[in-house]
Amino acid sequence: MVMQELVRQLREPSVDQEDKKTLLSLGVAQQDCRRSGANGEMDFMSAWIVSPSALPFLCLILGTHAQQAFRTEPRNLTVRMGATAVLRCEVLRASGTVQWVKDGLLLGPQRRLPGFERYSMIGNLKRGQHHLQIEKTLLEDEASYECQAGRSDSSQAIISSTAWIFMLIPPSQPYLMVDMATPWVAGSKYTVTCIAPDAKPMADITLYKDGVELTGAQSFTMSGSKDKLLNTHAEVTVTAVSSDNGRQLACHAQNPALFRPVETTMTMKVHYPPQPPVILGLEREEVKEGRTLVLECVSHGGNPLATLQWTKNEEVLSTTWEEDIVARKSSSILFMRIHPTDNQAVLCCESVNMVSSSPLSVSHKITVLFEPAEVTLLGSFTAIEGQDINMGCYATSSNPPVQIRWWLGYKELNTSGEAMEEGDNGGMTAMSNMTHRVSREDDGLKLTCEAFNKGTHFSKTQFDILNVYYPPQNVWLDTPPPDVPLRSGTTVRLVCFSTGGNPTATLTWFKNGRAVHDALRQTSFERGVARELILVLTPSDNMATFRCDATNKAKKTISAQTKLKVHFLAVSMKISTKQEVQRQGQMLTLECQSGSSNPQPSIRWSLDTVSRLQGVEQPPKRAHFGGVSVQSSLSLNLSSLHHNKRVICQAYTPELAEGANTFFKLNVHYPPEFSPKQPAQIQVLEDDMAVIPLLLSANPEEVSCIWLHRRETLVKEGSLHFHWSDDNSLEIKNVTRKHAGVYTVKCTNEEGVNQASIMLDVLYAPSVKAEKDPVLVNLGETADLICVADANPIISGMFTWKWLGEGEVEMGLENQQDESGLLTIHDVTRTHAGLYQCSANNDIAPPATVEVQLVVQFKPNLQKGAQWTKVASRGDGTTTAEVVCQAEGIPRVDFTWEKKGVRMDFANPRYEERTVREGSFHTSTVRVVNVSTNLDYAVFSCTARNSLGEDTLHIQLVSTNHPDPPSSFGQVDVSHDSVTLDWIPSFNGGLRQRFRVRYRWDQSDSFLYVDVFPPGATTFTVTGLQPVTTYNFSVNALNAMGESAYADNNAVLTITTKERPEGVPTDDDSVSQSASGLPAYLTVVFTVVFGVLLVFNSVGCFFGLRWKRRRGQTGGRGGSVLDGKKNKEEGGSHSTVSTANKYESREKINTAAQRTLLIDSGSETDSHVYESYAAGSSHYYYPSGDYMPPLNPHPEETRRHDVTHLPVDPHSHLYEDVRDRGLYQDILASTLPSPPSLFDHRLPNQRNESRSKAYPQAAERARDVRQPQRDSHLPFEQRGELV
Repeated sequence: MVMQELVRQLREPSVDQEDKKTLLSLGVAQQDCRRSGANGEMDFMSAWIVSPSALPFLCLILGTHAQQAFRTEPRNLTVRMGATAVLRCEVLRASGTVQWVKDGLLLGPQRRLPGFERYSMIGNLKRGQHHLQIEKTLLEDEASYECQAGRSDSSQAIISSTAWIFMLIPPSQPYLMVDMATPWVAGSKYTVTCIAPDAKPMADITLYKDGVELTGAQSFTMSGSKDKLLNTHAEVTVTAVSSDNGRQLACHAQNPALFRPVETTMTMKVHYPPQPPVILGLEREEVKEGRTLVLECVSHGGNPLATLQWTKNEEVLSTTWEEDIVARKSSSILFMRIHPTDNQAVLCCESVNMVSSSPLSVSHKITVLFEPAEVTLLGSFTAIEGQDINMGCYATSSNPPVQIRWWLGYKELNTSGEAMEEGDNGGMTAMSNMTHRVSREDDGLKLTCEAFNKGTHFSKTQFDILNVYYPPQNVWLDTPPPDVPLRSGTTVRLVCFSTGGNPTATLTWFKNGRAVHDALRQTSFERGVARELILVLTPSDNMATFRCDATNKAKKTISAQTKLKVHFLAVSMKISTKQEVQRQGQMLTLECQSGSSNPQPSIRWSLDTVSRLQGVEQPPKRAHFGGVSVQSSLSLNLSSLHHNKRVICQAYTPELAEGANTFFKLNVHYPPEFSPKQPAQIQVLEDDMAVIPLLLSANPEEVSCIWLHRRETLVKEGSLHFHWSDDNSLEIKNVTRKHAGVYTVKCTNEEGVNQASIMLDVLYAPSVKAEKDPVLVNLGETADLICVADANPIISGMFTWKWLGEGEVEMGLENQQDESGLLTIHDVTRTHAGLYQCSANNDIAPPATVEVQLVVQFKPNLQKGAQWTKVASRGDGTTTAEVVCQAEGIPRVDFTWEKKGVRMDFANPRYEERTVREGSFHTSTVRVVNVSTNLDYAVFSCTARNSLGEDTLHIQLVSTNHPDPPSSFGQVDVSHDSVTLDWIPSFNGGLRQRFRVRYRWDQSDSFLYVDVFPPGATTFTVTGLQPVTTYNFSVNALNAMGESAYADNNAVLTITTKERPEGVPTDDDSVSQSASGLPAYLTVVFTVVFGVLLVFNSVGCFFGLRWKRRRGQTGGRGGSVLDGKKNKEEGGSHSTVSTANKYESREKINTAAQRTLLIDSGSETDSHVYESYAAGSSHYYYPSGDYMPPLNPHPEETRRHDVTHLPVDPHSHLYEDVRDRGLYQDILASTLPSPPSLFDHRLPNQRNESRSKAYPQAAERARDVRQPQRDSHLPFEQRGELV
């Protein structure tokens, strides 16, 4: 029974590797006890001393027939949210499945509960501890819990008492519900509400104002945001006072989940009115005009501070002020310049803020002393000698009123009367009159009026100069002689002089009795005045009389005069005709008559001053200004060239060597005529607007035109494209290539009809297409890629070719044949395959492009390498293997398979073949169902064929095994304390492989080992090295079956680190501190305990060895009870493989490695990995000799002619397996795909896309393997043959 229970316990999936070892050692001891007979007690004691940890399991196994019972049951638990809760459950003699129940829901028997990431069962399974641990507790964890042990063969089910978890949840951040956006007003009452939300239990709220607790608060609760959560509301009424402004209003919330209350605060804002204002700077109420007052209005207190304004007679003067936050006052300075209008004005300053019931003010009335604004003299200051003048003086309003006095020069005159009246701004006006008879001696004296103000002690005066008139004495002229002729247009100067008189005389020029207004301004000289008349002589000046008059305000005139003789051209020219309409081909007669001229001229004719014409002259006649007039006629035959030309008539005077001209503009009627500059061809870009100009002339200019295109008349109305302007030019909007061609225009006027033709050439950007796509060509032949463009114009060099693939390829020869672009590539290689871009550019945007696919056909090329030539799978008939063959080739590749040289028959249901094609990549996968060692461990040959050739790959299906050694081991980088290495992985043995780096420095006797992380990485950096030190490095691969030899045939890579850079600190201080950091008493305790354990273990080993020698047994009978039992069932087969850990003694063991504990290195339990306890070291230490992990014999054998051959060397056996089911879990886990960069059988363009999908598929395959389908459950034809 004990052995059966051991077997059952070993088969339990929940028993870990360490417990299995303990159970196995216990089983060996128990079996030895039965064999030993009388010495059984000694054997059992020896086994217990060797394996002291087996005692609890022995008690557990021997007590499996007793009823299960709770040693510890869960109790109610109160937990703060976010803490870790542990419900304790300890079962004595547990034989059934133990699991927890939450609110009636079974959570499952696993230690890590699926679906509950925060839930797990913890404790020592050997002691029956199944404590429920809940991490980061939440509100949803508040529930009832039970611990249950299920029914078993030897015990009834038991259920613990119900335990509750009660959650303590602190309130969320409390918040105040009071509107502080609008400040409070002093004296008003306000309700303050504080809410502490989502607490369990409800929170207690306390309100404070400036640190003083507010009494009378009322509290109530409401439901929170979730079930079981409560919101606490607290309300209190507060009366605002001015001292509350800027102080804190606080709310504290507290419940048992908090160690201290949570708090929220708010600053109170309280408004209150200011104090009345005062005015500074006004000492007395009487102020002189023109003074500037600087007045300051100050108002203290108030929140906000007062706003100030100045008013004068209730009109606002200023609304600006300054605020002093520190002194808590507002002040406004008024700069006021005093004016007479300010007399008796009331000046007021007002202060107010938003909470004042009414403005507060202070006011003062001011009296202004001011002088009269104006003193005005009334009357005329000019008089003729001997007359009386009457004068008046008026002074405007002043305060006080003024006294007026008169002065002529320095002589005071007597007044004839004074008067005063009320004036503006509260002042008085004054008026004074005076009469005086003038003489020639008074001329030029000042007549002054003085107004004196007794209040301001200032006087204001007004004066003017007295002017007395008397007549001039003499006048004479300075002019050219009257009998000398002067040419018309000549400038002459006529000067008139006058002396004497007051004022000086005014000189006036007259021509034939009419005043001349364009004479120069009169000038003065020492004795009198002069005025000059500058004449540009005209025909009217011939024999005219020029007179100069001198007069002044004394009203007496004297004069002088002269005459001039002038030569001049004809004063007018006129051309006339009797024909009203002038038409092409008619004879036109023109008459030319000249006006008065002196002396007589002659008539000349010309056409536009270019060609001279001959006319017929008539006898002269007398005319104005003493001159003569002449006349002449001309006849002209008209044509269209005469239209708008000028016929010029000139009256030429020989004495003046020039003549007078006039012209007659010809208006010749003729039918439409096209200009020689009319373009015959117009070019325009497509989609632009084309303008075909019409260079046309006609008379009359009213011309009607029609446009024709391709013999069809163009209609403007309703057309989206055609439009012609007022000058009949044709506009074509959004021109397309169909608009190209010849356009004919016919134009008509009253005189006739005419027509012209214009060619429209439409230019457009190219469009391009491939003549053939894709282009297929065999490897090594010539490829021609052709693209054809539609464009106008077609220009040379408009085609360019571009490679669109990655990298660079050698482009071929580019050529152009009219509208076709040609790219020729000779000796095509596979690198030429891909997309090519043909671009066409005729200098009209945008250029056009087209892509042409070049497909290079080549024979199949199979993927080959370590990951392709081997496939590993167990041959026990429970697994499925996939043999993958991938080829690249064009055209389509077909696959054929052979096994051991024989064509495979896929009608057999044990073999399935699936082919996937992706571009040029073709993948054929043969799926072998229920892999059999005898039938399927063979060489599979894959042949890929197409029309150009074939390729063959041999793939070996083998048993899962240890990996092959890596290759190309080398250095990437080196620094003063690290070395970076890389390598290429080889075949992984059918399992997930990892890598381990072995190194040592040249002065060391043992190696250091470090596992590469992440496990699949092929580049790794070894750190913690010493500067300027030589190290030896090696790397090998490991999987669950074992490890490979070291890379590159056990090659050693020797590298010396660099010197330490300046400024980099050393590690001496930290090492010394860590080494001495262990207290002395702990060192003594650890030493004593270790010594006692060492003595007990030595005694147990001694007695155990003596007992084994007496029995004459060796240690080579297999590693476990299960193996022995299985060998017995298979016919008494024996294994020569030892399960002991072997180390070679060629090298010394690192002394630090002797003080180590066996740890899990991430692969198997008996891996030779030791974690050092040396201070500060994180490396693994291994014996320096080469080693291989011990393996049990594979359960499969090769039988031939009834002779059984067992492998002698476990390392040379082709089919290897692991000892227990625990290692199968590693094998199954290792069936997940290797990193894509190492062993990825997918297509290159599928690797990135399916990386996230590869692992779920592999996990699905792993689940299939974990629950194998036995041969007995399969049809006969699908059963594998087990040997």
